[in-house]
Amino acid sequence: MHALTGFSLVSLLSFGYLSWDWTKPSLVADGPSEASEQPSVAPPQPPHIIFILTDDQGYHDVGYHGSDIETPTLDRLAAEGVKLENYYIQPICTPSRSQLLTGRYQIHTGLQHSIIRPRQPNCLPLDQVTLPQKLQEAGYSTHMVGKWHLGFYRKECLPTRRGFDTFLGSLTGNVDYYTYDNCDGPGVCGFDLHEGENVAWGLSGQYSTMLYAQRVSHILASHSPRQPLFLYVAFQAVHTPLQSPREYLYRYRSMGNVARRKYAAMVTCMDEAVRNITWALKRYGFYNNSVIIFSSDNGGQTFSGGSNWPLRGRKGTYWEGGVRGLGFVHSPLLKRKRRTSRALVHITDWYPTLVGLAGGTVSVADGLDGYDVWPAISEGRASPRTEILHNIDPLYNHARHGSLEGGFGIWNTAVQAAIRVGEWKLLTGDPGYGDWIPPQTLAAFPGSWWNLERMASARQAVWLFNISADPYEREDLAGQRPDVVRALLARLVDYNRTAIPVRYPAENPRAHPDFNGGAWGPWVSDEEEEEEEEEARSRSLSRGRRKKKCKICKLRSFFRKLNTRLMSHRI
Repeated sequence: MHALTGFSLVSLLSFGYLSWDWTKPSLVADGPSEASEQPSVAPPQPPHIIFILTDDQGYHDVGYHGSDIETPTLDRLAAEGVKLENYYIQPICTPSRSQLLTGRYQIHTGLQHSIIRPRQPNCLPLDQVTLPQKLQEAGYSTHMVGKWHLGFYRKECLPTRRGFDTFLGSLTGNVDYYTYDNCDGPGVCGFDLHEGENVAWGLSGQYSTMLYAQRVSHILASHSPRQPLFLYVAFQAVHTPLQSPREYLYRYRSMGNVARRKYAAMVTCMDEAVRNITWALKRYGFYNNSVIIFSSDNGGQTFSGGSNWPLRGRKGTYWEGGVRGLGFVHSPLLKRKRRTSRALVHITDWYPTLVGLAGGTVSVADGLDGYDVWPAISEGRASPRTEILHNIDPLYNHARHGSLEGGFGIWNTAVQAAIRVGEWKLLTGDPGYGDWIPPQTLAAFPGSWWNLERMASARQAVWLFNISADPYEREDLAGQRPDVVRALLARLVDYNRTAIPVRYPAENPRAHPDFNGGAWGPWVSDEEEEEEEEEARSRSLSRGRRKKKCKICKLRSFFRKLNTRLMSHRI
C-alpha cells in the first residue's frame, strides 16, 4: 500500500478574450413540445443523429455533477434523457476520435501512441470503413463541423474523403478561437480553418464555438427532415487556449482563479451553443425523430481550469479522471427517459449502435470492438459489454520498476497498459499523473498545500482497483488479490496478440505551412503517394529476388522483422 497525502492545485494564466455579438434565440423549451411528451414509438424513418463532442471538458464540469459552472442546457437535456454514468472514453484527443469513427480499439488501428501531430505523415487508416461512410450506405446525409485531429497529410485523409458530405472546421489539435492560427513549435505556425477541402480565410475573426453552432443551424435550415441526417459536431471548446467572449467572463468575475474563470466562461458559452442547436432542430422539424448524443473526448486538463473531481487523475492519464467520460443521450425515441444508466459503455460502442439505429448492419467481418448498446440505453437492459481495453502503448516511457518477473512471467509490467474486466481495473507501467485535484476556485494556495494529497510512492508498476466499490481509486488491491492481477494480465496478453504495429512516423518538414500558402493542409500529392507505393513494391520485389540467391539476406530480413516486432510490442 502506498501513502496518500492532501490537495494539489495548479493555476495556469492565459489571456485572450474578445467580444462577440451573438443573436439570442429562444430557449430550448420554446420549440415544439418537450421530449417527455413525445410518444415512444418506432420512428417512420431512420432517426436523425446528432453527435456532440466536447474537447477537454472535465468530469466535474457540468451542472448535474455539482459543478460551480452554469450548464442549464446540458442539465436539462440530460435530465430529460438518459445520463451515462458508467461511460468511458480515451485519455487524449486522437484516440477518442479514432475509436468513435472506426469502432475499434487503438491497438487495431495502429494509433496506440500519443496523438497525430500536424507534421506527421499519418492519419486514420484508409482501409477502414468509417461511421459516416456506413451511414452514407444507409442513405444518410453526413456533415461534420468542428475539430478533426485524425491526420491530413494527403487528401484521402480529409473528412470529405472519409464519409462526410460537408466539413467546416480545423484539421489540427488546437487553434486560436478567433484567428484560427496554430503553432506546432517555434516558427512553425499556420492558419487552420477549412471548408470542404479549401482554406476558409474569410471566416477568420468569428469565435469558433459560435461559428460552428451557426453552421449547424444553416445545415438544418437547408436540409429536408424527410432525409435522414448525421451531424457530427466536434467543438474545439473547451481546449486551450483559454479564450471566451467578454459577456461570459463577466458572470464568473467572482472566481479568484483566472484559469478556472476563463474555462468556466468557455463551458457556459458551449452550453448555449448546444441550446442553439437544439432550438434549430425543433424549428426546422428534426427534433421529434432525432437522437442527440453528448460526449466529452477525454478528462479535463487540471492545469488549464478543468476539474475531474472527485475522480483521480487528469487528461492524458489512465486513471478514472482521464478516461471516465461525460455522456448522455436525449431523444423523444427513448423508451425509458429521465433516468441514470449504470450500463458499461465505451466510445467504440457508438459505431455499431448508430449503424443499427440507421437500419444498417455490422458483422464479425467488420472487426469492431464496440457493441450495440441501444437496448441498454433506451430500455434499461443489461449492457452487452463486460470489459474495456483502455489501451496498450508499447512506445510510452517504460516504468523503471516494471518487469516481466513482476507480471508473473507473462507480461512486462513496465509497459503502459490499462484494462477493465467486470468490476476490476488493472493498470501497468506508468499510468500518468495520479493526484486527486479539487476544483480550482481560489487564486492561490500556500505552496506547501501542493503535497497534501500527492502519491508518495513511485516504486510501483501494477495497480488493481475494484472500480464498482472504489470509483475514486483510493484502495490498491494488487497485493491482496494476485489471482485477479494474473487473470487481467492474461487478458492483456490476449489483446496484445491481436495488436498491429504502432504507426507513429517522424515529422516531415514539407508539412510546414509556409509551403502551403501559410495554412495547414495536405502536403503529399496523389501522384507522389503512388510513386512511393510503387517504389516500395519494387524494393519488396527486389528483396524477394535477392532472398532466393542469398541465405545471409534471409537472416538479415529475419532480424529486421524481429526488431520491428520488438519495437511494436516490447513485451
